[in-house]
Amino acid sequence: MLESLISVIGVVLQPTNLLIMLLGTFVGIFVGAMPGLSSIMGLSLMLPLTLRFDGTTGILMLLGVFCGAIYGGSITAILIKTPGTANSAATVLDGYPLTQRGEAARALGISTFASTFGGLFSAVMLLWTAPLLSKVALSFTSAEYFSLAIFGLSMVTSLSSKDVTKGLISAVIGLMLATVGMDALTGAKRFTFGSTYLLAGIAMVPVLIGLYAFSQGLFNAETISQTAERTKTKLRRTFPTLKDIRTTFPTMLRSSVIGTLIGAIPGTGGDIASWLAYNEARRWSKNPEEFGTGRIEGVAAPEAANNAVSGGALIPLLTLGIPGDAGTAVMLGALMMQGIVPGPLLFTSEQTKVYTIIVGLFIANLFMGLLGFGGIRLFAKIGDVHNKYLTPIVFVFCIVGTFALNNSVNDIFLMMIFGLIAFFLIKLDFPMPPIILGLILGNTLEKNLQRALLVSKGDFSIFFTRPISLALLLIAFGSVFLPVILRKINAARKAKQAEKNAQ
Repeated sequence: MLESLISVIGVVLQPTNLLIMLLGTFVGIFVGAMPGLSSIMGLSLMLPLTLRFDGTTGILMLLGVFCGAIYGGSITAILIKTPGTANSAATVLDGYPLTQRGEAARALGISTFASTFGGLFSAVMLLWTAPLLSKVALSFTSAEYFSLAIFGLSMVTSLSSKDVTKGLISAVIGLMLATVGMDALTGAKRFTFGSTYLLAGIAMVPVLIGLYAFSQGLFNAETISQTAERTKTKLRRTFPTLKDIRTTFPTMLRSSVIGTLIGAIPGTGGDIASWLAYNEARRWSKNPEEFGTGRIEGVAAPEAANNAVSGGALIPLLTLGIPGDAGTAVMLGALMMQGIVPGPLLFTSEQTKVYTIIVGLFIANLFMGLLGFGGIRLFAKIGDVHNKYLTPIVFVFCIVGTFALNNSVNDIFLMMIFGLIAFFLIKLDFPMPPIILGLILGNTLEKNLQRALLVSKGDFSIFFTRPISLALLLIAFGSVFLPVILRKINAARKAKQAEKNAQ
């Protein structure tokens, strides 16, 4: 392990790889700091470009985009009360009041420091825990992999949507899309409608760009006349003082642990981690009533947590092949297109590439900190870009990025169709992550279902007689139906309370 790690460090530190990661991190911060864009959108747009690089260079660039975008959302959250990404929504509560008091530089300094700390902490946890978990997963058979895919889908379905039913419908849509093309076992054509373009199945990258980037461009076009509230402020010293670091260090450490743990649970994300960390910071504070008025712990907690999610989300991705959140779902697609298949065997067959990703995550977080402190004045101006300039750029990137993948006009039409579908689905409060996960995991689900039934000669009990498979199915079942049960229990309690109050 140590020899592989040392050799990988030498590869990652090559000037070309460092430059590509620096570029990716810069683009990530830019996208994150731009209200109306998102880290998923940035990853989706940069995904076609990764195929132009050899080896893992493209993956290293995506790691830079991934880390940078999560941090970038805090800049506009603090300065103009407009989170660049959903992960930074909690940062607004204390970040913007600090700006109103003329302490924007202090808030941005703590945000950058906490983000870097959380990201580095999660990278260390990834290096420590991923190999241990992969050893357990080596005992998996096709039955366990089928149950694991069900588990991944159920977690995303229940946790990414307020409405479990809509989450399930989104997951089914993704699974239906995964059935298009030729059956891997029998070679039968399914839902191709005589089109040779669909024989290989629904292309994932155009769908990703359509669901996240093109649809967001349509939303931006809808609100093109709206402008965000802005507070003019001068930024002087951005690096936090030693006193501020000492004050916030326990909060950053606790929030980093929370973020890593939340990220490791498939289907969660930085928004959940940031709110949970913020609530814990307020609960542990000696002056909880001051939160929301400009406490630096209220900035440090959500930023450390949502950046720690990046490493945490890669733990189930690399060891089990299950994305921890929507961002790592895009990363899964990128890895598979580079010929890297995540899962327990990855740590034995492709150990060098695994450590390249882990070391790359560490370096990307360092670059995020350096760019954050060095270029904060530049990034602070990004929020001033009006939607009428931003929206056409988004559409151009969507079309060019999609076409560059295979030089196919059909890909562009596919991207636009899914962008329009996503636009209306989002308006109806349907979540997008389950669709992507359904499309990605559908092949794994079907393939391992077929293999398990071949081994058991059609006996479905194979999924319930193996302990790990049964445990995963029970957890999946609980994650889908537990929210429904709890909602009904709460509704019954409220009804009883209302009856008592009426009497």
